[in-house]
Amino acid sequence: MIDDFPFMRMALEEARRAADMGEVPVGAVITDADGALLARGHNRVIADRDPTAHAELIAIRQAARVLGSERLTGCDLYVTLEPCAMCAQAIAFARMRRLYFGADDPKGGGITVGARIFDRDTTHHRPEIYGGILDAPAAGLLKAFFARRRGGGSPMDGADE
Repeated sequence: MIDDFPFMRMALEEARRAADMGEVPVGAVITDADGALLARGHNRVIADRDPTAHAELIAIRQAARVLGSERLTGCDLYVTLEPCAMCAQAIAFARMRRLYFGADDPKGGGITVGARIFDRDTTHHRPEIYGGILDAPAAGLLKAFFARRRGGGSPMDGADE
């Protein structure tokens, strides 16, 4: 089995880039069936003035362009936060093989809470799902970001847990 931590670490680097831009720190990386890096992305909602500019969708669009196909069959997605319902549905539409995510998202997640997209009969493709991969540093980035946004905490609080 491929060691998945390097790809999640890349996703964490993307999340840090988002935080540096003032975006919610979520990062994503996509690999092909052989484990080669295809795409990476981070949240750009504010920068692009686009409510759909989530890390997962940016990476999915990039991977689809690289492969020349809307189907990402055999590809794996690594993302620092549980995908929302919109991103989960895009993962299903892209026919991705596996989804690895870091921190749970109890407020906006679309997989383990909320819409639970992959539990629906109407979802025709379900990737293999693995949660909790490097969840402590992923959650730490989010906690530090929102503490700064609310005016408390130093920029590095929780970022290196």
